[in-house]
Amino acid sequence: MAASIFDNTIELPSTAVKERASHLIGFESKFQRIHGNLKLLLDQEGLVKWSKHFYKTELPVISQLLDRHPLIILAGDAGTGKTVSAEAIADRMVRELGKEGFFLKLSTRVRGEGLHGQMGNLVNDAFDKLKTEAGKKRLAFLFIDEADAIATTRSTMQMHQEEKAAVNTLIQKIDEVRELNGRGVVFMSTNRLHFIDEAIVRRAAVIIEFQRPSDEERVELFAKSLDGVSLSAKELKELADLTGPEKNDGLGYSFSDIRLRILPEAIAKCFPKEQLTFRILKDTISQVKPSPKII
Repeated sequence: MAASIFDNTIELPSTAVKERASHLIGFESKFQRIHGNLKLLLDQEGLVKWSKHFYKTELPVISQLLDRHPLIILAGDAGTGKTVSAEAIADRMVRELGKEGFFLKLSTRVRGEGLHGQMGNLVNDAFDKLKTEAGKKRLAFLFIDEADAIATTRSTMQMHQEEKAAVNTLIQKIDEVRELNGRGVVFMSTNRLHFIDEAIVRRAAVIIEFQRPSDEERVELFAKSLDGVSLSAKELKELADLTGPEKNDGLGYSFSDIRLRILPEAIAKCFPKEQLTFRILKDTISQVKPSPKII
């Protein structure tokens, strides 16, 4: 089962995930925005102890907090780092809480397999695996990429009954994750938040929006990626300007555009006979257009 519905399973804490996180631009600010809420979701015993320590009782608000859905929605354009950020957030939390964990990434193949009434079964299988991996000293994270494909709003007229039933199953399973008492968390990633069913959006404890990199983040991305290449601060600033929205009809380059398209193509131009130069980088940017915004 696991081999067919999960792209991969990562044991946490993970040295590889921690290393990838160290190269994420803007990760710290995103993590700090979500950190407090994740602590409340994952450290439920600590929350009760806090209440009893300071107030000698379990405050009424504690039960309200414990009843929240452990659902985090990561919304934003393609190539803005949602998947690797989810991995990094999960890894940071297991380290902070002194626990082990598993990060389960649901395969996007489930969409194709779900067209004939199988989607509900696949959703069941995924959440059963989440519950299996969530132990007393172990956290489990289920990551659903392109969630709008299986969590589409049920108000859509073209939706088949099987697909509506699958969304109902998904909502039910999200509700049931609360029974794990902080040992399981669901991440949903989407490029189209407005396509996600309203009942699922209402259940989210946290919604984080991912944007294409700012001017400062593009400077940092070029500087980190090209550390060791002879580029001045002025040249790095110009590279950031050339990949910004002002120079590209209002649409800046995504993180992936720079990392996976511009930089590899620039290096391909000079490898193996010459050094990478500012001129080659500028020429490459002029030839590689930003990926279109997903609406």
